Amino acid sequence: MSKMKKLKIKTGDTVRVVAGDHKGSEGKIMIVNLEKNKAIVEGVNMVSKHEKPSAKNPQGGIVKKEALMHISNLSLIDPKSGDTTRVGYDVRDGKKVRFSKKSNEVI
Repeated sequence: MSKMKKLKIKTGDTVRVVAGDHKGSEGKIMIVNLEKNKAIVEGVNMVSKHEKPSAKNPQGGIVKKEALMHISNLSLIDPKSGDTTRVGYDVRDGKKVRFSKKSNEVI
């Protein structure tokens, strides 16, 4: 029985790439893949894909789209300071919330 790991980033979070070819790029997370520990970040890690003509895309051809990147290469951006931060969990007002370890603000 495999247990899925809980990730500290979620869909809709703004992140910065901290390692790899796209280091320094920022974007919003569109999709998180829990099984592979990877995410798709808007406008980052663009790859060229060849697509056959279809009803949706009658022309076909080469299309640029975002590829998965490992979450270890991503760091959450603190909404208050605009800098990268680590994520912590805390119980506040009876609810479990994520908070920024730099500014201690709820994310």
